[in-house]
Amino acid sequence: MKKLIDSEVRWGVLGVGNVCEVKSAPAMNLIPNSKLVAVMRRDEAKVKDYAQRHGVSKWYTSAQDLIQDPEVNAIYIATPPNAHLELTKLAAEAGKPVYVEKPMARNHAECLQMIQVCEEAQVPLYVAYYRRALPHFVKIKELLDAGAIGEIRTVHIHMRQVLVPDIIAKMEYNWRVDPEIAGGGYFYDLASHQLDLLDFFFGKITQASGFATNQGGAYQAEDLVVGSFVFERGILGTGTWCFSTSQLAEKDEIIIDGSKGQIRFATFGKGEFTLSHDFEEPLHFSNDLPKHIQQPLIQSIVQDLLGEGTCPSTGISGARTNWVMEELTKKMV
Repeated sequence: MKKLIDSEVRWGVLGVGNVCEVKSAPAMNLIPNSKLVAVMRRDEAKVKDYAQRHGVSKWYTSAQDLIQDPEVNAIYIATPPNAHLELTKLAAEAGKPVYVEKPMARNHAECLQMIQVCEEAQVPLYVAYYRRALPHFVKIKELLDAGAIGEIRTVHIHMRQVLVPDIIAKMEYNWRVDPEIAGGGYFYDLASHQLDLLDFFFGKITQASGFATNQGGAYQAEDLVVGSFVFERGILGTGTWCFSTSQLAEKDEIIIDGSKGQIRFATFGKGEFTLSHDFEEPLHFSNDLPKHIQQPLIQSIVQDLLGEGTCPSTGISGARTNWVMEELTKKMV
């Protein structure tokens, strides 16, 4: 394994919003040989407040100033997707490894540009699909690889949510449902995790097709997507995502069917899943989720940069998820 950083990964974070309060950035100070040294946000009052509350010694209102800080040797881009490409270019040009939030970008073309600039600068590019490193999903992959449910036949994603109240009332702007910023709506925000997780389990999806529409009318982006997809291993999959359903219909479940059994789990729930075989009692597995949900993945990045391990979520894999989402939403009806 190639060592890219000598002894300590010193993080600079661009865009310290909600995701940096608990999910990600605080973990950087809990991982051996890792330290959060600088944060950036355009709003001076907010970035200064974040730095003071989290004990960060340096804060900036300019992304370029943080990237050029000689103490910072790795960049975490925690902004909305519309800024990912530009900020990745700046970080790569400065020769600093990049960890970028998901979805990787607004579209597949931007993802490819991000990969290219990082390859040209010879810096690694990681994407915050942190479910690849959570213990219960790692356990599912181990069971699947060991043939616990036999040969995999089909995969089915069911995702249904009610309209978020502030969106219904249109009282508050939400960038997650603005395609110009996010690339799409909640499908891009949430389904990206599910599709990436299946990529982690089974490898690349080579074919995908679907239909997308907006039935709720609360915002511009799609709120209903149905589709099917094929993995390079020949496994077939389907998905239904609806973000304007009733409370009675709410659901978050992925079902993996094999020749000898089945695995069921929620993507966004507790660290639990169920394994079933014919004529046997189901087996329930449970793992505690970490307080800082991205900590296991960030730890794998630190180990990768120090030449001590490998990170399972890269720009290459992250771009594949964007490609699948585009294929599933090409046909708007």
